[in-house]
Amino acid sequence: MPATETASAPRARLRLSIGAAVVLGLVVLSGAVGLGIMRGQAQPTQTVQIDASDVEVADGGELYVHVLGQVSHPGLYVLEPDARVVDALAAAGGALDDADLQAVNLARLLSDGEQLVVPVAGAVEEGGGSEPVGDGLIDLNNADQAELETLPRIGPAIAQRIIDWRETNGRFGSVDDLLAVPGIGEKLLAGLRDLVRV
Repeated sequence: MPATETASAPRARLRLSIGAAVVLGLVVLSGAVGLGIMRGQAQPTQTVQIDASDVEVADGGELYVHVLGQVSHPGLYVLEPDARVVDALAAAGGALDDADLQAVNLARLLSDGEQLVVPVAGAVEEGGGSEPVGDGLIDLNNADQAELETLPRIGPAIAQRIIDWRETNGRFGSVDDLLAVPGIGEKLLAGLRDLVRV
């Protein structure tokens, strides 16, 4: 056997070994990458069939109503979907002796997320006017835009914001609630405090 053939055989084996090691390394690397990708994927979820009647029950199952004012136990109550104002008052322990139940429609159906405020007797004048006789104060819960604009530093924009806040959040619980109305700060509130009531 010639000497060149004997010397090239170990080289061929070395090249073959290096090639095999490179291929083995690539296989291990691609396996590790594939395993990492598979671990990062979310597990498939189980499919559940929903009956249409179940959806109706879930949507109209209960009402959350916030009861405030002249009731024994103000708070958040969960009521039946066809509940009325009288049911909310009963859940809150009933009205107090000084509650003005004529200002509240006891038969009205409630809506989810509603805030129900039971006023004290004399707080709301019959006929919806905002000024009781001899008081001279503007009632924040009943005043229209024109009445609100008679207040100092209250123009059409802020008057409308007061009405919008009242429609969105329910009755004002105190004069200080005006601070929640955009555009009314401590200084403006101080000038209104003796001119308005709830």
